[in-house]
Amino acid sequence: MLYSSAQDWRDAPHKRVLFFGMSGLGKTHISNMLRDAGQWFHYSIDYRIGTRYMGEYIADNAKAEAMKVPFLRDLLLSDSIYIGSNISFENLTPVASYLGKPGAPTQGGMPIEEYRRRQEQFRMAEIHALLDTEYFADRAKRLYGYDNFICDSGGSICEWVDADDPKDPILAELSKHTLMVWIKGDDAHTEELVRRFDRAPKPMSYQPEFLSQVWDQYLSENNITQDDVNPDDFIRWTYAQALAHRQPRYAAMAKNWGVTVTADQIAAATDQDLFTNLIADAIDAALELRN
Repeated sequence: MLYSSAQDWRDAPHKRVLFFGMSGLGKTHISNMLRDAGQWFHYSIDYRIGTRYMGEYIADNAKAEAMKVPFLRDLLLSDSIYIGSNISFENLTPVASYLGKPGAPTQGGMPIEEYRRRQEQFRMAEIHALLDTEYFADRAKRLYGYDNFICDSGGSICEWVDADDPKDPILAELSKHTLMVWIKGDDAHTEELVRRFDRAPKPMSYQPEFLSQVWDQYLSENNITQDDVNPDDFIRWTYAQALAHRQPRYAAMAKNWGVTVTADQIAAATDQDLFTNLIADAIDAALELRN
């Protein structure tokens, strides 16, 4: 780990952490709290993806839709209007909308081949954004004078790494520059995440092998073709399986590369001092397990 002991963490002039875990368990909440305290730089992986690595994809997709409207087409071709995405830390809808959902086009879906293509674009974008962490940690200090740094990762980080490989290029790089912190939910949190997702299903990013598995299983169990798939039904059905698929991957990341805190502990860390104490305790617990 980046910090050799709880005391090393407490005494460190530069505290650098990376939060990982399922979306909805407090990663962005704690990041915002620390950022608002004025001494932490907040680097959002999802924001970086949407602005740096997928910005053109998102804008071009919107332009393609606008080009179907003759009035807007004429304005675009004459450079009379501009179309762009208004992404912010709080509004990442343009990224989710671009990823879309597979299924019947008449129900807002897209062909599975196009969905896979966009999933691959996102995978590469997220990997690049994660590997930009060192640059932003340095930039935070060099340009803006922040001593402390947060990397707020997306829920799909576990899909692109092998936590059991000590030479995994992504995890090896991230662990050199940040303390990796898993925000772990319990069964009640999982049930709430599923309920929340069921009310408002949103696009997700999946490991290619997992996506192929659940797609084929969904078609087989429902005895349908891809043109009959209700996109929201498929996304809802897949979400609970994705939670189960990701849980052991997060656990391996924490066991081999970082520390674990619970979602309830994160919610209770309402200021910098409480957060510092929480991470110190997590470091002690991780070292005890490893020894």
